[in-house]
Amino acid sequence: MRFEHFALNVPDVRAAAAWYGAHLGLVVVRARTEAPYTHFLADDSGRVFLEIYSNPADPLPDYTLQHPLRVHFAFAVTDAQAEQRRLEQAGARLVVAEESADGSRLIMLRDPWGVPVQLCQRAVPF
Repeated sequence: MRFEHFALNVPDVRAAAAWYGAHLGLVVVRARTEAPYTHFLADDSGRVFLEIYSNPADPLPDYTLQHPLRVHFAFAVTDAQAEQRRLEQAGARLVVAEESADGSRLIMLRDPWGVPVQLCQRAVPF
């Protein structure tokens, strides 16, 4: 078995896809132009995918009310603080910044729609 994608129901797929592309480096690899406007976004490896859609069949989660440990997606970065500043200028909001005993830095943000996004600057990369 191989991991294919992780999916989120979001309020504005097209705006989220544009923001994730401009600020997280994700690329739209497949998109529907009709409801539920499903978009598949790939990271720069081309093998990890995020699916976002707006489907009223299930109530849209209020991500701002959910603890980021319930659900978040994470990006490996080399300078977490610089990325934090850049993303905050683009509309993200800081939740918490932590440094582990091994020297790793983990920064949890919320995108403009409240979805938790984590920046992982690991002392020993995976």
